[in-house]
Amino acid sequence: MGGFRAGVILLLFLYGTISLGIIPGSGRAIACPLYCLDVDYMTCQSSGDKKLSPRCNCCLAPKNCTLHLSDGTSLYCKP
Repeated sequence: MGGFRAGVILLLFLYGTISLGIIPGSGRAIACPLYCLDVDYMTCQSSGDKKLSPRCNCCLAPKNCTLHLSDGTSLYCKP
C-alpha cells in the first residue's frame, strides 16, 4: 500500500511540474497582454493587400502582420 501511495504522489508531482512548465528544456510561456486596441482591419505579408479580420493586439495577431487602427495609425507585429 505504501508503494502505491508513493507512486500516486510522484505522479501528481510530475503532472504539476509539467502543467506549470517547470520541467527544464520545455520552453517558456509568453504572457499575452489583456487589452484590445481599436483595430479596423489587419493586413499580412502572406495575404498581400487583402484586408483581414482584425485582432485585438499583436500578441493575438500572426507575426509579420500590420494592425490598422481606427485613428489612421498602424502597428507592425514583429516576428
